[in-house]
Amino acid sequence: MVEPTLRPRSTGRDGVEEARWPPLRWSTPFGQRLRAAAASPTIVAVSADRRAVTSRSSTTTSASSALVGRARLVILALVVATSAAACGSRSSASRSAGRSGAHSPPATGAADVAAPAKPPPPTHTSCGSVVYIGDSTSDGEALADYVPNPRLRLQAQLAKVGVSRTIPEVSGARSIVETWHGFPNAATVAKQHISEGFHGCWILALGTNDTADVQAGSSVGLSARIARMMAIIGPQPVMWVNVLTLVHSSPYTEDAMLQWNNDLLVACQRYPLMRVFDWAAHAKPGWFIPDGIHYTPAGYAIRTRLIAHALVKAFPRGQAPSPTCVVR
Repeated sequence: MVEPTLRPRSTGRDGVEEARWPPLRWSTPFGQRLRAAAASPTIVAVSADRRAVTSRSSTTTSASSALVGRARLVILALVVATSAAACGSRSSASRSAGRSGAHSPPATGAADVAAPAKPPPPTHTSCGSVVYIGDSTSDGEALADYVPNPRLRLQAQLAKVGVSRTIPEVSGARSIVETWHGFPNAATVAKQHISEGFHGCWILALGTNDTADVQAGSSVGLSARIARMMAIIGPQPVMWVNVLTLVHSSPYTEDAMLQWNNDLLVACQRYPLMRVFDWAAHAKPGWFIPDGIHYTPAGYAIRTRLIAHALVKAFPRGQAPSPTCVVR
């Protein structure tokens, strides 16, 4: 190994002799190691360099020690500088990554994919023709005396949801079995339309008088009356309108009406094309006249509109019938 050449001693400002050392030569092996240390953030062991700067004689021991100390300081300074530069680079890279990450879009997984939009609710029914059979609780739906505005009556409301032909069959005191003052019962009316070849949908707003007749002692029970109508109509879509009264005594009691509604639900399980509109869930006491059975003009208008909307839910156009028996 080539060692640095010593220059003659000189006298310092305080009269003390000191050694003057030539500038460090980067071409020497020692200089090359220093250059390598400056280029690498790794701390370089200096034990080999310390052995290279050994004294050639006892008279130059102190000068050699000074050279070793100088080499240590140079190496330490280079190592600190390169380590600081490396740390600064890593810190800058971290800050850059943080800034870029703050503006980068989040990863999109399968859970982030937007679900398909639900189709809008149907507005029209698949029923083009409807036979509507009702008792006196439906009188006001078709009569100008109760609903002066024709757009709020039964035929107009059903036309709004897609029914092109409505056949109203409404009569006071009507039931499925009994007759009153010579007027045909509901079973007879249904048979007549079937015999004439009608094929379409049916709305049956019955049960108030049937329940009262059973309470008064009729031998034909509630479920048998429902089954009789369904047998006559056959495999055609049928929507029943359940019943409600505000009467607490007499054959028209509210509790008896609840039994009719329950029998409708039981029957619905047996007929694929039968649905029940839950009018009782909508009716408000203010829509009844004082007898607690029939409705005010406003009550009739609201009931008619809700029946038309229920028909859409029960048998929507372009879709399968409602998956549940009850529609609201």
